[in-house]
Amino acid sequence: MPSPLQSASFYAQLLQHISGLYPDANEDLIVGAITGEFDRGELRSPSPNVELWSEADCMLITYGDSIVAPDEAPLVTLKRFLSDHIKDTISSVHILPFCPFSSDDGFAVIDYMRVNDELGEWEDITAIADSYRLMADLVVNHVSSQSEWFQNYTQGKEPGASWFFEANAGDDLSQVVRPRASPLLRPTETPDGMRHVWCTFSHDQIDLDFRNPQVLLQFLRVIRLYLEHGVRIFRLDAIGFLWKEPGTTCLHLPQTHEVVRLLRCVLDRFAPGTILITETNVPNHENLTYFGNRNEAHVIYNFSLAPLLVHALLTGTTEYLKRWMMSMPPAPLGCTYLNFTASHDGIGMRPAEGLLSDDEQLQMIEAIRRFGGRISTRRGADGSERVYELNVSLFDALKGTVHGEDDWQVDRFMCSQTVMLGLEGIPAIYIHSLLATSNDEEGLNRTGHNRSINRHKWDDELLRKQLSDSSTNQAIVSNELLRRVHIRSQQPSFHPSATQFTLQLTEPFFAFWRQSQDRSQSIFCIHNMTAEIQTLRLADLNLISLNQWRDLLTNSTFDDLTESIAVQPYQCLWIANS
Repeated sequence: MPSPLQSASFYAQLLQHISGLYPDANEDLIVGAITGEFDRGELRSPSPNVELWSEADCMLITYGDSIVAPDEAPLVTLKRFLSDHIKDTISSVHILPFCPFSSDDGFAVIDYMRVNDELGEWEDITAIADSYRLMADLVVNHVSSQSEWFQNYTQGKEPGASWFFEANAGDDLSQVVRPRASPLLRPTETPDGMRHVWCTFSHDQIDLDFRNPQVLLQFLRVIRLYLEHGVRIFRLDAIGFLWKEPGTTCLHLPQTHEVVRLLRCVLDRFAPGTILITETNVPNHENLTYFGNRNEAHVIYNFSLAPLLVHALLTGTTEYLKRWMMSMPPAPLGCTYLNFTASHDGIGMRPAEGLLSDDEQLQMIEAIRRFGGRISTRRGADGSERVYELNVSLFDALKGTVHGEDDWQVDRFMCSQTVMLGLEGIPAIYIHSLLATSNDEEGLNRTGHNRSINRHKWDDELLRKQLSDSSTNQAIVSNELLRRVHIRSQQPSFHPSATQFTLQLTEPFFAFWRQSQDRSQSIFCIHNMTAEIQTLRLADLNLISLNQWRDLLTNSTFDDLTESIAVQPYQCLWIANS
């Protein structure tokens, strides 16, 4: 139990957050409502003395129904796939929104307190949480137009009548930044007449108004429910858009950061060991602000990695990837990055702004189009449309280079995943990367939504056949990727907080050095980013001759540290001293 002094300190801290958000409200009443919600009964939570992450951590990102079987709840099918194929190689699972929804494959939530009947039940969520550290989405910015809250809004009833952000005809919205080109405001008839509600993403996703403390309290109730069912990582979806003020960009406003700090404060107190992740698909310098002063997100997404890594593999040019790596600060103590190369969305291009020139981006876009990908746009503050993301299966995005398709798809793809596995932070693998899934043209044609191209639903029986046939891309990629994840999990130099330095090898190579926190182990991560054999001079690595060096991926040793070795197309080396 916390001491009275600790309780007083927490109360004062929480009061400070509430005062910053709601200076005109009854602050003591709001704080009392928060503590009352979390003080009722014990919560299952990790031990506060257990390290938040280690080299053994790796996450799988999946929809609840990425694998389906006849007459079986998809969450049950997913649990069986995890037990049979993943086992304990991967430590954490991110199940994308699993609540009832009306659009955007789950991100237009109808009811946060229920599991979608088409996926399963709460007990299915808990069963997965019993075996893996479970991450769930907290879709805080908006809610479905079909939700009870918004239906109440249209009828002037609470809860809901005062829960949605409205704009007036005279508001200055010229600076608003958002990731869509659709109209921002949705005319809506209410008992008080026509109102215009804010829709950052779509007219089915209505933005909530966090200026009303009741909205905040409702989401704290959702958090508590999720904790009760075993969720240990919360992903704050689209958090950067949370607070709105006409006349501003309505992005990353100070109140938004205050909300994140408040959530962190509550979780640290009532569920210590729970991890908070912010999802902000924006340029790197903006993304980094969500670490706060080590008092906001524990983890932020490394959004710039995917477009820069894909660009490097498509062009064979590592200049931009190296430049970004050298500019990345180590994560603050107690924080880290989530590294990913593919997700349920596309390859975000906004995080590449200022890092890749317009010409470099255009070259990359044309290659992705040739490989069957699609392009999604956003509307800038000046009203112009800009590329927002590339919609494509990562496996197909790497079926060739800017010069066209070739025979190196699997090797190139494995190189992309191996780079991710070696970097500072926690790696996160999208299920369709693990399964080498190609573009889902049928799904795209069925829904008409570009993102459907990378949201395939595997038939369970067919997938099992593919994985049991060693000649298929599914078996080749999945088995080798899981093997590399397993090797990674045993190396202290791959601890998320271990030291990292970018190496300045010749252009075809992308390389970096990791060193364990106790300095007992070093790993040189070398990647040939081209379809040509490249020569690596071991002397360029300055390997200490007193150590025995070996490549962890092939288990081959290096006895002559002055020799040059031939690195095959897209080959990766993890040269370690122990």
